[in-house]
Amino acid sequence: MEILHYTEGHHQFRERLRGFCETEIKPHVEQWEAEHLVPKEIWQKMGQGGFLCPNLSAEYGGIGGDLIHSLIVTEELSKTMQTGLAAGLHSDVVVPYIEAYGSEEQKQKYLPGCVSGDIVTAVAMTEPGAGSDVAGMETTAVDDGDEVILNGSKTFISNGVICDLVVLAAKDPAVDNKHQAVSLYLVEAGTPGFKKGSQLEKMGWHSQDTAELFFTNCRIPKANRLGEKGSGFFMLMGKLQQERLVCSMGGVAAAERILEYTMARCRKQTVCGKPLSKSQAVQFALVEMATEVKLGRTFLEKLVADHMEGQNIIVETSMAKYWCTDLANRLANRAMDLIGEDAALETCPLTRGLRDARVMSIFAGTNEIMKGIAAKFMGL
Repeated sequence: MEILHYTEGHHQFRERLRGFCETEIKPHVEQWEAEHLVPKEIWQKMGQGGFLCPNLSAEYGGIGGDLIHSLIVTEELSKTMQTGLAAGLHSDVVVPYIEAYGSEEQKQKYLPGCVSGDIVTAVAMTEPGAGSDVAGMETTAVDDGDEVILNGSKTFISNGVICDLVVLAAKDPAVDNKHQAVSLYLVEAGTPGFKKGSQLEKMGWHSQDTAELFFTNCRIPKANRLGEKGSGFFMLMGKLQQERLVCSMGGVAAAERILEYTMARCRKQTVCGKPLSKSQAVQFALVEMATEVKLGRTFLEKLVADHMEGQNIIVETSMAKYWCTDLANRLANRAMDLIGEDAALETCPLTRGLRDARVMSIFAGTNEIMKGIAAKFMGL
């Protein structure tokens, strides 16, 4: 019995996206990795194909899909072996803030561009001195008449170079309660006082543009605040369930790709005239890896189904985020041990896979934070 119910529409969506990846993404991956940037044009082509923000309604240009469409996007993009086209971040993490908390005027202004790819989004929470501790941020937002003045900096912002619109978390320094001091603001690229820093050089995710953002007496209209003043922290908490689920999707998809490659390679690679896959030790390792991948897939699909039903699964998604991203890391390391010296070459996909998997346990709240959240809700 299937946990998720795929319709004919889902299957057609996957086939269209798979064809798109073959013609528009895979031929350019090595160039993007070398240049450390995905061109804006590919985002627009993704939008034209209907592959961005598939969950949005037709009113805002979307196809009125569901989270299964988002899972399909994650799976198919994972097969391209690049992370620069972070469609899941844009479609399923950032844009939902605008959809859920934005005014109708804000939605009409920004959402159609998010669907078309003309607007690429980023969310700016992490600071040099405040990562997982959102309430400890130092970026300020001070009201001044009909405007808000922003000052501060953010770091490790994915889509930081290419973004056209940032969902920014900032606090009112006059409010003592740190949870009630935070609000979310929409800041457009090109706004005076908003500067994008240099792209950060990372060990992995080379084609993903990650940057620092700086706000110096940056003035935006009060109308660019999302929702009520002081509700930002609770907005962020309200969307973390889906964000962690999206991270879990990425972890499972990465693990599946690593397993597929490793099994195929062990069937072809020979030692003493026999394929590696005929070694009992290798067989046992591959079976163990495959078992873990199936466990992760089953857990993930159950949570996707529960989330689509509107259930509160904050504990389970915290568990899934840490376990599924750890899974990708475990498999990447074990796969390299099985393949041997060839796995250390840049031409081996496992090399990139290992580098790209490593950060998964850190972003969107470290896996230690995930365990702490689960422990708290479990009354430990």
